[in-house]
Parts: sequence; C-alpha cells; structure tokens
Amino acid sequence: MELLSDTLWDVVICGTGLQQSLLALALSRSGKKILHIDPNAFYGGGEAAFSLQDAESWVTRVSMGSGGLFASPSITKHEGVVGLSSSRAYSLALAPQLIHARSALLSQLVSSRAYRQVEFLAAGPSYIFKPSQDSQQPTLVRIPSTREEVFSTTDVSSKAKRLLMKFLKFVLEYEASPQLETWQPHADAPLTGFLQQEFNMDAELQTYIVTLTLSLDGNIRTKDGLAVIRRHLSSMGVYGPGFAAIYPKWGGLSEITQISCRAGAVGGAVYMLGTGIKETEIVDNEVKVQLTSGDTVKARMLVRASESVTRQTGISKLVAVISSPLSSMFQPIVEGAPRPAVAVIAFPAGSLFTAAGTGPGCPVYLSAHSSDTGECPVGQSVLYLTTLSTPDAKAILGRALESFIQATSQGEACQVLYQLQYEQRAGPDGFEVDGPVFTLGAPSPSLSFDDSTLSPVREAWKQVMGQAAVYPEYMVFDDREVVLDDDEAYDRW
Repeated sequence: MELLSDTLWDVVICGTGLQQSLLALALSRSGKKILHIDPNAFYGGGEAAFSLQDAESWVTRVSMGSGGLFASPSITKHEGVVGLSSSRAYSLALAPQLIHARSALLSQLVSSRAYRQVEFLAAGPSYIFKPSQDSQQPTLVRIPSTREEVFSTTDVSSKAKRLLMKFLKFVLEYEASPQLETWQPHADAPLTGFLQQEFNMDAELQTYIVTLTLSLDGNIRTKDGLAVIRRHLSSMGVYGPGFAAIYPKWGGLSEITQISCRAGAVGGAVYMLGTGIKETEIVDNEVKVQLTSGDTVKARMLVRASESVTRQTGISKLVAVISSPLSSMFQPIVEGAPRPAVAVIAFPAGSLFTAAGTGPGCPVYLSAHSSDTGECPVGQSVLYLTTLSTPDAKAILGRALESFIQATSQGEACQVLYQLQYEQRAGPDGFEVDGPVFTLGAPSPSLSFDDSTLSPVREAWKQVMGQAAVYPEYMVFDDREVVLDDDEAYDRW
C-alpha cells in the first residue's frame, strides 16, 4: 500500500465541519488527491450530532480544554426519573439549524445530487411565549407569517392585522421602488425603529416581526431584517404548503457533513479520523504537515478551520430531552401540509425572570424537535435552547425550559430526562489566505443556515482548482453509473 508520505497531495483538509465537508464534496469529482483528516474521532466538528455516550465523551474532552470554541459543558441526568432510552436512541445536534427553502445550500445539494442521501423534514410555525397573567397559565401564541394566517388568527386585533398585511406586502417588494426609498434611510438602524416609524407598530407587533428574523440579540439592522423576512416569505410553499424551512433528519447539519464526506470518499479522497496537525512548515510554496499520527505529508494546499476566539459575545445552549411528544405542536397548519417535525418558540426580552429576579436583555429561542427527526425515541422530544452568553445565561435557559413545559403541559406530566449545557464562543468569520494555507472561519451560531457560510468554500475550491476553476461547473455533478456502498467508500482507509 502506498504510504501517505509517498504522495504529494493536492490538498489536505483538516476538520470535517460543514465548510470542510462541502469543500470535499465540491472537489469529489475533480481528480485531485485529497487527504481529509480530523483530530476528532467523529465527523462533523462544530456541527456534529452525538449519542448520549458520545456526548459524555465530548463533554470530558471539552472540559479538559480541547474543545476549541466550546466551553463550560455539563450533563445533568435527573435521579429517580425513568424513561431515558439507550444511548444510540438519541442524536443530539450541535447545529440544529433550519434551512430555508430558498437557501443556496439546498440548490448546491440538488445540483451535486447529494440531496438524494438526505431526508428532509418540514419545520412548523414560530411561536411567541407570553408569561402568565392574573394567575393564568403562560401561553404560546403562533406568529402569522402569511396572508392566510393573518386573516385567520384571533390573537391580534383588526388594526394589527392591517399593519401586518401592509408590512408583508412591503417586504415582498422591498428591493424595488418605491419601497427601496422608504427603508434605505433606515438601513443600518434597528428594524424595530423602522417598524415603529414607518408602520406605526407597537412593541408587541414589533416582537412578532423580529422573531421571524431569529435575531439572537433582538437588535437586527433594518436591511438585514428585511432580507431575512423576505427569504422566509419567498420560501413558503416552495416544497409544499404550510412551511418555509426544512430540517435534515438524524441531527441537522451533521447529516449534511457526513453525506458530503461520503461523496469525497467515493471520489477518491482518503479519510483519517483521530488525526490532527502537530506542526506545519511552508517549503517552496508547498506545505509540509506533521500529523499527530506520526506521519509527515506534503501538499500543494492546506485547508483548516480557525479555532481562535474573538471578543464578540458567544452563545449559551441547553439541550434537553423531555418525556412528552408535544403532539399539539406538530400538527399540519394547512390542509395538505406535511406534519412538521420542528417548531420554534421565542421568549422575548423581559418575558423571563430567574429566582434572583434577573431577566435577559435579549431573546431566548427554543427549537422543539419531535421524534420524527430521529433525534429521540417515539413519545419524547428534544428541546434546543439558545441565548447570548451572559453571567445569568445558564439560569435564564433553565427558566425558559421550565416555562415552556408549564405552557405546553396541559395538565399532563412532563419530565426532563436529560440535559446537556455548554457555551459556544464566537470566532472569526470569512476566511484568510496565507500562501498555500487557507483558514476557514468559525461555525455560525445562527439558528437558521446563513448562505454567507458558502462563500469561503467556493473561494477555497477556486484556490485548489486554479485555472481549472469553471464556475458554471461548481457543485454541478452528473449522476454516477456506479456508486460505491457507503461502508466500502469509508473502509478504504
């Protein structure tokens, strides 16, 4: 067998996160010699999905200081609680991002034919949490995001309905005159101020609109907010009635990283898990890479991910498995629509308070996933809670979990079976090029997939391909007549 050191690799890719795996997919028909390594013993990097046992191993590793952008992990198993199933019955995602139907990622998965290996599920509507008043139970109010929903909802007044209809029509044509001239003076100002000044919306109605942007700080700029809401509205009904976004089964973006790596393996790439980079040296415009396995390889280009931490605020996350199927949340909202597997609930700033009386200055988002996602057994649900990191974030997330269960219990017993909590620190975005070394940015903390993540992948592909880079052919593959079995492809190395 040819040794690793005997080959001059066209590119060594370190890490099997989403961007690196998409690059492997883009290069899988290029005829290039690709060595794809990962210091982790699992695929996915910051977009991985874990069984309960794998989550425990990950927590141990991060606690020892080997977690890169991840920190402060903990697992809580509640004593005396019965119902937690076997480890492999769960697939807890680090990146449970929704993908809008108009996303460029889906277009690339379709043109590369990789979509055939992914099962996508419909995401349902979004909700606003409303605290209890006058000793009544807290409630979840669905956000109307289509004309039909605005007309049918009983949760907003007739005046608010007219304002919502006016805004929805405005957003669908916001890039053309005269709408363009209306919002451009407010482009870099908060969207909430624009909604108040131009549409006379009160704070409650503003919250409905901002929630649709999934903004982590609730202070999204007008130009960004309009673009996100336009994408949401234009995605509605693309793949079926009643939903605008989809979710990959078995662990979100983790599934896309794995099918991308499979394509790389089928295309001839060599994969090595549990192998990282110990040292690099640039000699004559080539990269000499010393691997943690003891091997030393040479490559024309090295692609790796940045693990440096910026001063920007990171996010705090809580993953909880509960003993309820939340059946009422996963019902089709229009006739002929598929049953949704995901629902998003927003806790606006000021709607939650800890025992100490403190509340968050930013929203908390909860993404509820049914067992249809393959992330938990039937009869249970997985909840992903996210907020910006603050000293009180852990307590706030715990309070949000309690409040959600109270709002959805409807008199039925619901137990928290398992909790995984951690912080994801902010890292640089974009990419850096230093000769033959290409450094990708950190994983996006966004709750929905951001297509800007794809730009560095395409630029790295261009660097690898050189003069052979033909953009109309990027991520556009013909069907293969013979396809290797997945295990056969992986077992090459």
